[in-house]
Amino acid sequence: MKLLIVDDSNMIRTRIASLMRDARLSDIDVVGLARDGKAALRLAIQEKPDMMTLDLTMPEMDGIACLEEVMKAVPSISVLVVSALDDKPTAIKALKLGARGFIRKPFTDEQLVQAFLQLINQP
Repeated sequence: MKLLIVDDSNMIRTRIASLMRDARLSDIDVVGLARDGKAALRLAIQEKPDMMTLDLTMPEMDGIACLEEVMKAVPSISVLVVSALDDKPTAIKALKLGARGFIRKPFTDEQLVQAFLQLINQP
């Protein structure tokens, strides 16, 4: 499975990428890292990832706008929103637009691994 990691924080992108070394996630290959929605959309079209983590608050193009465009370009993608935004209406909007999961920052490594396992096991 191919994964695109999208977050404006280099620290978060690096942390998520390093978690892919967990044995339970060994089938996931990171195919791209993006710091904003525009770069994410470009990489999604180019790489056609199976999964994407997506921050909602980013420069250039926010996560909601990015999600709308990515879902049009790669309809089969499974998106896990990873956000510090504690805003239920925005989270619900992301899920209505096609996101398959939501995890709030700050998160533990185990919470993120479990979120990925749920994403992988969804029909």
